Amino acid sequence: MAVQNHTSVTEFILLGIPNTQGQEVLLFVVFLIFYICTLTGNLLILVAVLSDSRLHTPMYFFLCNLSVLDIGFSSVTTPKMLANLLQGNRIISLGGCMAQVFFYHFLGCTECLLYTVMAFDRFAAICHPLRYTIIMNRRVCSLLAAGTWVSSSFHGTILTTLTFQLPYCRSNLVDYYFCDIFPVVQLSCGNTIIIETVSFTNISLLAMTCFLFILISYILIVVAILRMNSAEGRRKAASTCASHLAVVTLFFGPCALIYTQPSLSEVLATPVQIFGNVVTPMLNPTVYTLRNKDVKGALKKLTGGKIVSEGHLSPGA
Repeated sequence: MAVQNHTSVTEFILLGIPNTQGQEVLLFVVFLIFYICTLTGNLLILVAVLSDSRLHTPMYFFLCNLSVLDIGFSSVTTPKMLANLLQGNRIISLGGCMAQVFFYHFLGCTECLLYTVMAFDRFAAICHPLRYTIIMNRRVCSLLAAGTWVSSSFHGTILTTLTFQLPYCRSNLVDYYFCDIFPVVQLSCGNTIIIETVSFTNISLLAMTCFLFILISYILIVVAILRMNSAEGRRKAASTCASHLAVVTLFFGPCALIYTQPSLSEVLATPVQIFGNVVTPMLNPTVYTLRNKDVKGALKKLTGGKIVSEGHLSPGA
């Protein structure tokens, strides 16, 4: 991610969230509450799963990875945004801007891949319950999780390198509230066709591939559920997928809204981005705890309350 010598810009100025003049204090309080809830909720998920041996299963292993991702993803942009709202100092160093671009796309790619892995886990649990423990053994789970993190690091590194090897000798005013590829490359005085093409293609292909894989997994899951003879079995199978479907919708829904409604993109871009960066990481632990009695039981156990448990559909359900 080295910057070439012809780069003359050493810092950028983030113009922030548009049309919010005079509302900085209110936005600061709201986003701070969201951020604290995100950190608290995801840390509680981590502690609950790690402390309860009943939750040492593939589904909760991936849930812990998701909690780490949500903490990291929200921390890429939120602290700087809060500082800008409170202090009015919108300056970010070149290194800080590079870090935001890298970690935003690194963690975003990891989360996209992790949702796909979690869909495969649900597919294995429901469609192949007798072989589930063999298919999703500890080694396979570790390799799948490591693969999402490692491959995403290459994705983030490539995009960041292509972005900051461009010469920046124009204005340093980034017309956004954080450093992202497209707002930054607009300031370059070099040819941006390569980075724009590569980033758009990579991000689009990644999202579409993951979404199609998740869609196929759930089509097969629905077919398997409909073939079940027991109504109770169908209910448990549907329940074990509901939380994952909810967070997948929260992740892919806003993106689909922007890309399928080009005329609304400029209006929706910033609110949708804020929703994905600030609100979704807070909602994920809420979605899982509200619908999962085992997680709620583990949390109650931590606080000395009565444990509430519900039988699993399978060892990973």
